[in-house]
Amino acid sequence: MFRSGSLKLHRWVLAAASLLAVCQPAFAEKRVALVLGNSAYRNVPQLANPVNDSAKIAATLKEAGFDVVDSRRDLPAAETRRALRDFADRARDADIAVVYYAGHGIEVDGSNYLIPVDAKLERDTDVYDEALSLDRVLIAIEPAKKLRLVILDACRDNPFSKTMKRTVASRAIGQGLAKVEPSSPNVLIAYSAKAGFTAADGDGQNSPFTAALSRHIATPGLDVRRAFGFVRDEVLKTTGNRQEPFVYGSLGGDDVPLVPAPAKPAPAAAAPAPAPALSAQAEARRDYELALQLGNKNALDAFLKQYPDGFYASLAKLQLDKIAAEEIRIAATEKARLAEQERARLVAEGAQRSEQSKAEADVRATEQARIAAEKAKQIAQDQAAAAEQKRLAADAPASAKEAVKEKAVNLAALPPASAPADITKSVQAELRRVGCLTGAADGDWNAASQRSLTLFNRYAGTRLDAKVASVDALDVIKLKPSRVCPLVCEHGFRADGDRCSKITCAQGSVLNDDNECEKRRGNKPVAKRDTDDRPERPVRERPRPEVSAPRPQASGRASGQVVCDQAGCRSVTAGCRLEYKTFAQGGPYPSGGNVEVCR
Repeated sequence: MFRSGSLKLHRWVLAAASLLAVCQPAFAEKRVALVLGNSAYRNVPQLANPVNDSAKIAATLKEAGFDVVDSRRDLPAAETRRALRDFADRARDADIAVVYYAGHGIEVDGSNYLIPVDAKLERDTDVYDEALSLDRVLIAIEPAKKLRLVILDACRDNPFSKTMKRTVASRAIGQGLAKVEPSSPNVLIAYSAKAGFTAADGDGQNSPFTAALSRHIATPGLDVRRAFGFVRDEVLKTTGNRQEPFVYGSLGGDDVPLVPAPAKPAPAAAAPAPAPALSAQAEARRDYELALQLGNKNALDAFLKQYPDGFYASLAKLQLDKIAAEEIRIAATEKARLAEQERARLVAEGAQRSEQSKAEADVRATEQARIAAEKAKQIAQDQAAAAEQKRLAADAPASAKEAVKEKAVNLAALPPASAPADITKSVQAELRRVGCLTGAADGDWNAASQRSLTLFNRYAGTRLDAKVASVDALDVIKLKPSRVCPLVCEHGFRADGDRCSKITCAQGSVLNDDNECEKRRGNKPVAKRDTDDRPERPVRERPRPEVSAPRPQASGRASGQVVCDQAGCRSVTAGCRLEYKTFAQGGPYPSGGNVEVCR
């Protein structure tokens, strides 16, 4: 009898163990997270929200049951590297690894960098030594098996780029972060704003992106891609369509939630009948919306493999056409840039006329190809946007069609509301690079900016509309590898490459009003008569004419010198002089310059 009871107990234990083995995998995944927030920057103004944002996300992940949540704040470069190294060790046996960063980030030559609080970034090359590349973060999460997720609330307007000196004039320092395409599988990189655009730090306790992220990212059973879709919709609504979060990378066909769905209870005898499964059309719509949110070619190709025909397949093909047109436009722009660069090189080296003529023909051909690609891209984008608006109107209930039109859910196919200001800043920055604009790139297309584009047209031989800052103008100016507008120097200085050098005259020479050195004029010798043989005659003094005091010059007359500032160049008033002052002392440029002093 004892053996019979023991046998029954043994069987019950085995059954329970088997049941636990079936239910356990949903909760057995190891999840680790590193949360970084940088607010107290030492060399630029501090940020208000990153520390609050990182604390909010850390608390959200801890409540979600993450095994490790390492939360750090205001780290210098050395400690940030150490934190990433330690986190890489924790991620070796993890299924899901998440890195969240709030603070300043910067794009240099198409690569993204996170900026520690002790960074100075006096020169563009300092970013390689003082900042942390995004690739370094991806290496830290690489060991994770199922999902590697990087979340960057770092697309703020960067103050370092305003004072950073460029060692190479053509080196690009962009606003926001650059677009990325992860090379490893199961990697997602989420930006608080689309590549090339800036995000708001927020007026409340948290940034708009982090506030939405904390509400959706830890929803049990919700696929991480759909969670970021909800975050995107909420941020667009909060910011009035000025900020659009974006996700780069791709995952497989299975749902990947950060928090597993709770175990379903055993169905009771009187349980209601299960809800009917989604129709094939509804499933196609759901999968299309997921692919559209990811917005890359791989996701849309995967959708077409599963749904090769039908309404949503046609929409996916239009989206692919739009992506292909953008790739062609980028390639055509790069070819035009290289052709212009080759033409400039041949001119500088004094190549043969035949070679220069061939290079000029190549420039014209590539420029025409670029313009055609730009038009084709715009047509493809308009077609995709129109088809998407029709889909939204068809999917919405009849009573809500008007509301759907106003909401414009698919803003991925339409330019964001902040695009004009960002384009204006980019055009102004490029005009500064080619020497045609001395003012700041502040996004205000004022009279000075219009004059600078007019100057560019004059010296570059283009016919761009100076009244507006357009994408066409931006692309054309980017093609110029070096200075276009001539350098204007003040009296006493001459143009030396991209800078003004002081003129030093040799001993015995002086600088004239024409900015040239000439010999100093001495007194002419006076011939004297030989008086040895003649009697000495008394010298009769002649009355000297009265010499009146020098008449002061009328105010407003030019002195022959020129002074330049952000408003333009003008002649120095007679009686005034030039003094060199740093920017802190009231100089006109960040690197200092001459000012007119009248005392």
